[in-house]
Amino acid sequence: METVVRINEIFNSFAWGTFGLSLLLGTGLICTIITGCFQVTHIKHWVKRTFGIMNNEGLIINDAGALSQVRAFFTALCATIGTGNIAGVSTAICVGGPGAVFWMWVAAFLGMMVKYCENVLGLYYRRRNTEGAWSGGPMYYLQDGLGSIKHCKHIGRILGILFCIFTVLASFGIGNMGQVNKITLNIHAAFLSNIDKGSFLGVSNINWIIGIILMFAVAFIILGGFRRLAAVSEKLVPFMSSVYIVGCLIVIIIHFSSIPAVFGSIFKFALGPSSLAGGVTGTAVQLAFNTIKNGCKRGVFSNEAGLGSSVMVHSTSCTREPVKQGIWGIAEVFIDTIVICTMTALVVLSSGAIDLKTGLVNEGVDDATLVAKAFGSCLGRPGEWFVVVCVTLFAFTTIMGWSYYGAKVTEYLLGVTASKVYRLIFVMLIIFGAIMESNLAWDISDTFNGLMMIPNLIGILVQTPLIVRLTKNYTSRRINGEDVTPMLSYDKDIEKDAIKAIKKGAD
Repeated sequence: METVVRINEIFNSFAWGTFGLSLLLGTGLICTIITGCFQVTHIKHWVKRTFGIMNNEGLIINDAGALSQVRAFFTALCATIGTGNIAGVSTAICVGGPGAVFWMWVAAFLGMMVKYCENVLGLYYRRRNTEGAWSGGPMYYLQDGLGSIKHCKHIGRILGILFCIFTVLASFGIGNMGQVNKITLNIHAAFLSNIDKGSFLGVSNINWIIGIILMFAVAFIILGGFRRLAAVSEKLVPFMSSVYIVGCLIVIIIHFSSIPAVFGSIFKFALGPSSLAGGVTGTAVQLAFNTIKNGCKRGVFSNEAGLGSSVMVHSTSCTREPVKQGIWGIAEVFIDTIVICTMTALVVLSSGAIDLKTGLVNEGVDDATLVAKAFGSCLGRPGEWFVVVCVTLFAFTTIMGWSYYGAKVTEYLLGVTASKVYRLIFVMLIIFGAIMESNLAWDISDTFNGLMMIPNLIGILVQTPLIVRLTKNYTSRRINGEDVTPMLSYDKDIEKDAIKAIKKGAD
């Protein structure tokens, strides 16, 4: 086991260390530059074409094998909004200090365009599967995009397969058993710690019961097909997000007088000389590096920009325009990190659990209890229960979302029938998440999560010229009103049908 741990640490430091994060942030910077800083220069357009159409045009389905734009968006958010929005933010602050929040914003700003580019390529290279539904994702734009370059056919195919393998393994761990384990531990600690539980096979009966309940709940949703999962996501994600945001706003309002000091500490420890005043956790350079690394890592862990995961859901959208779905990726990162993660950070930093002058965690507080204690300081025991319920809901939706990701990459590797077998295996593994005690499975799946990022980012970087052409084509037609032939798909037949649909006003 020690050997496994050491090997995992090597790969984890590669995927989530300086190389991986530099590759991610570098890709985000390049994507921002080549699109003319689209997330800022066209902010009015993308806000109008995402949040502005949620109650009308975005709900229209004009393709029998697709989801509406809004439903695809909320299904993608289903996995994106998870425990990282709560526990991940508290970990970043505990390890990297208040300044980590600033770097979380930086990662999100650049991540907006990474996710935009993922979605653009996902729509451009998608195709129908044997059941008539759309299939898209990094494995396809690696195979058909990177693979179309001279001497890169086999490289594209190999990277696509590696991405799929990493995704399946990550879905079983961080997308399933890790989330279930988090739910079980939180429910046990908050509500059932004083109950005489008994045990079976050395495991608490409560863990077995929670695992069985979760297994049947997830089975009912994901074995009912993708449309049932999407329908549940469309209702559950806005509800749980709104409830959490309202809860955060209550705490922030109560501590409103400390908000200026909170923002001051964020910028002070991210940019100012105090961020380099080492001595407590190591040298000045190490402290500054930890601040940047943990802020960026937790931002990515939360919004998944660069992993290539949510593009598999966005590719099912009924829109024919690659850039139209690309801007939903910008909105996804905005909601996940700029809104929800920032809310968590403000609650934590205004609660008194962090010394805003030194940036250090006060005695008796750790990352596992930080958010709960922050809510509890204002709302008492019900505040801590509120956090437990939110973590449970966020983890549950993550399980649903990752079940789809794993199914789609299995479909790519082995076909549609194999993807149905995958769902059964995924459901059965839930019980193991409830009864496991070791953190090793979580650590290993975190590594696979990071390894997904590398082939995906390679696929994006290689195809930046195509992304530029697709973006210019869209802005010329849709924003500047020019008469330009649309660029909609790598497949000429799909593109021809898409152009007909646009002319008929079906997109």
